[in-house]
Amino acid sequence: MITLKSSREIDLMRQAGKITAAARALAGAMVAPGVTTREIDRAVARYIRSQGAVPSFLHYNGYPASVCISVNDEVIHGIPGSRVIKEGDIVSVDVGAFKDGFHGDCAGTYPCGEVSEEARRLIEVTRQSFFEGIRYAREGCRLPDLSGAIQRYVEANGFSVVREFVGHGIGRKMHEDPEVPNYVEPKAGRPRFLRGMTIAVEPMVNAGGVGVYTMPDGWTVRTADGRLSAHYENTILITDGEPELLTDPDAKAE
Repeated sequence: MITLKSSREIDLMRQAGKITAAARALAGAMVAPGVTTREIDRAVARYIRSQGAVPSFLHYNGYPASVCISVNDEVIHGIPGSRVIKEGDIVSVDVGAFKDGFHGDCAGTYPCGEVSEEARRLIEVTRQSFFEGIRYAREGCRLPDLSGAIQRYVEANGFSVVREFVGHGIGRKMHEDPEVPNYVEPKAGRPRFLRGMTIAVEPMVNAGGVGVYTMPDGWTVRTADGRLSAHYENTILITDGEPELLTDPDAKAE
């Protein structure tokens, strides 16, 4: 069931979104040679708590950390630990914050120093595919309009869209209806966007084929062919005009 948010609920989601976006920026700024993924996780958790919020992901369905940090061929849900980030890596960070009853959720992929041309293009195309999609995140448009725009842009640039994982509605729960695929999925139906809907749009894009698999840890998802993957996400609000990004891409941690 899709829930439409009241003006007060939207204000609360803006606050959660502001904290989440700043936490993403902090994580991205920490991506550098010699830094461990655990160090990023701990810094982000401290920041979120300093803002009177709690990390949405910690213990969510048993997840053991505050941030998902996925490196190179890891698509999503990488568990932070002792891994040391190296020059040339690309690092995806997925962050959520819960405050006053509502969640924010966003992600981005960051280069560590000089990266390959393919890696640079993959990051750029993944990010831009989000903006291509949300051109259709408008009252009266339908979900496949958004999904199809993401898919077309990604595939026109020679990359592929992950099928097994999708975006989602968000609010009092981290995952609400509707599911938001990054490709045209007939089973997803054709719900029309309505003012007051809040959704997390999150293209997950592979440099190679669409195939992915989950590691024995039960969380980390990797590309089947070992090629790079990138991730970009924002929480957005459907309005009577342009969609509002509740997780501002330009936010900085205070």
